[in-house]
Amino acid sequence: KGLEKFDKAGGEISKLASVASFFVSRVDTAVDKELEIKKNKELIGKIAIANSKVAFEYSNEIFSSQRWKLLAAKGARVQRLLWASTGTKNPNFKDTIYVDELIGKDTVNTMPPATIDAFVDHGIVKETLSEGIDESKRQINKLKDLGISLDEITNKLLVDGVKSFSDSFTSLLKSLEQKVEKIKE
Repeated sequence: KGLEKFDKAGGEISKLASVASFFVSRVDTAVDKELEIKKNKELIGKIAIANSKVAFEYSNEIFSSQRWKLLAAKGARVQRLLWASTGTKNPNFKDTIYVDELIGKDTVNTMPPATIDAFVDHGIVKETLSEGIDESKRQINKLKDLGISLDEITNKLLVDGVKSFSDSFTSLLKSLEQKVEKIKE
C-alpha cells in the first residue's frame, strides 16, 4: 500500500528497499515458558521456526499477487524478511538451528558472532525455508489448541523490542548531549 501511494505521488519506487524484521529465538524463549507450564515438550523449540516459515509463505503470496506484479513492472523490490535474534539461547538446541532452518530467497539473517562462527564451522547451506510449511502450520494450530496465543506473545515482543530500541536511542542522544556540553566548556 505504501509503495502504491508513493508511486501515485510520483515517487521512484525502484529506489526503495526495505525489510520486515522478525524476532526468532525470542519467540521460542517466550513460547517455551508457556509450553513448560502446559507440560508440553513436543513443541519446545519449534514455534519460532514455524512462525518464520508461515510468514515466509505469506510473504510469497503477497509478492506473487497481481497487485504486486503491477508494482514490480515499475521496478519495485520485494520486501525481504529479516530474521533477527537468531543466536540460540537454549543450550539444548543446535547452535545453528535458526540459521539452518531459515535459509531462503529474499531473506536476511542477522547473526551474532558466535552463531556466524558456528555456521561457518558446521552449518549447512541449503534452501530450507520453504520446507515443512504444512508441519509448521500444524505446530501453530497445536499451540492454539493448548490455549497459547502466538499473537499475544509476538505483540508483547514487538512492544518490548520497540521500547528497548527507543530506550537505547534516548540513551545515545543523552550521551551525545553530554559530550557536546563538555566540548563547549
